[in-house]
Amino acid sequence: MIYVLPDGKRGELRKPLGRVTESIEREELKGRIVSVGDMVTMTLYEKGIVPDMAIVDYKIERKEYKGEPFHAEEIIRVRNPPGVITRDLWNAIATGYASDKKTLIEVEGEEDLAALPAIYLAPEDTTVIYGLPSVGMVVVDVGEKERKRVDEFLKEIEG
Repeated sequence: MIYVLPDGKRGELRKPLGRVTESIEREELKGRIVSVGDMVTMTLYEKGIVPDMAIVDYKIERKEYKGEPFHAEEIIRVRNPPGVITRDLWNAIATGYASDKKTLIEVEGEEDLAALPAIYLAPEDTTVIYGLPSVGMVVVDVGEKERKRVDEFLKEIEG
């Protein structure tokens, strides 16, 4: 494990790193599209948007996901406990970005913090979309400012 979220830092994750929306259209998204979470990924699929990389754990708000199975050209499976970013998850996201194939990262455990490495590792011209429970989706057009915010937070929770 390389990052562990202490209880005292949970509130900071409720602050969106991008714009919050309840629905999304293809025209709003630019570049490479990365979805984090089953609900976000399912919402994109329903709009006919297949993300370049999707990170899912087959749970929606800790309840089993019962929708259509997700698919991709390349599937990477990792274990990742709640409140943690493991080296395996970090490396899986880096591998997904290095691939030209549509990639699905299936997490056994939880992908609750996966948006952080997804933003931090994102190449230029990437849009990361993650869910904010009971609020909506957060759309992050990743740039230097967003990477810096994530970097500062990761330094605070480094295991």
